[in-house]
Amino acid sequence: MNLLKPSLVLLSAAAMLPAYANSLDDAKAIQNKTNSASAASQRQVDKSSAAALQLQSEIEQLNEEVKNLVVYRDHLSSLVTSQEGEITSLQEQIVDINETRQGIVPLMYKMIDGLENNLSEDKPIRLSAREDRIEKLKALMPRADVSDAEKYRRILEAYQIEMDYGSKLGTYQDKIELAQDDSVEADILYLGRVALIARNLNATKYWSWSQEQHSWQELDDGVKMDVDTAFDLADQQIAPTLLNLPISLTQAETK
Repeated sequence: MNLLKPSLVLLSAAAMLPAYANSLDDAKAIQNKTNSASAASQRQVDKSSAAALQLQSEIEQLNEEVKNLVVYRDHLSSLVTSQEGEITSLQEQIVDINETRQGIVPLMYKMIDGLENNLSEDKPIRLSAREDRIEKLKALMPRADVSDAEKYRRILEAYQIEMDYGSKLGTYQDKIELAQDDSVEADILYLGRVALIARNLNATKYWSWSQEQHSWQELDDGVKMDVDTAFDLADQQIAPTLLNLPISLTQAETK
C-alpha cells in the first residue's frame, strides 16, 4: 500500500504538466500583449508629448507674434495720430497760403506799377532795358505755368537792379532823344543817380541829362577830358581817381 502513494503523486504531477504548460504559454502571451500594449502606449505617449511640445512652441511663437502685433498696433496708432495732426496743420497752412496768395498777387501788381511810375519819374538810365524788363514782368503775371513765388522773385530782382543803378558807376550804349526830335546812338555813363552823361560814338559831342528840364543838354568842350576820364574809369582802363562831372540832380535832390 505504501508503494502506491508515490506512484499516485507522480501520476498526478504528470497529469498537471500539460495544464501548467498551457497556463505558462497563456501568461507569456498575456505578457507579450502587455508589453506590446505598453510599447504602443509609450509610442502614443511619446507622440502626444512631441505634439504637446510642438503645440507649446507654436503657442509661445503666437504669443510673441501677438506681442509684436500689439507694439505695431500702438506704433500705427501713434502714426495715425501724428498724421491727423499733420493733416490739420497742412489744412491750416493751405488756408494761410490761399489768404497769402489773395494778398500777394495784388501786391505784385502794385510793385510792377511802382517800377513803371519810378521809371517815368527817374533819370533814363538804361531806359530800354528797364522798359523791356517791366513789359516782361507784366507778361509774366497772368501765366499759369509760372508759380507766384517765381513771379515775386523776379519782381524783387527788378527792384534790386533799380537799387543798384543808384550806387554804381557803369556804361552802356543806347540811343538818346535830343531836344530837336533827333536821336543819336551814344555811349552813356551813369554815376549812381548823381550824374548821367552821354557822348556820341566818335567822342566829338557830349550831353548831360537835366532832371529839371527832363532832357539832354549839350556840354561845352571844356568837360571833354573829365568825361573821357570817367568813361575810362568805368571801363576799368585806369586806376580809381577823383571825377569832376556835371550832376543830373534837381534842386530838391541836392538838398
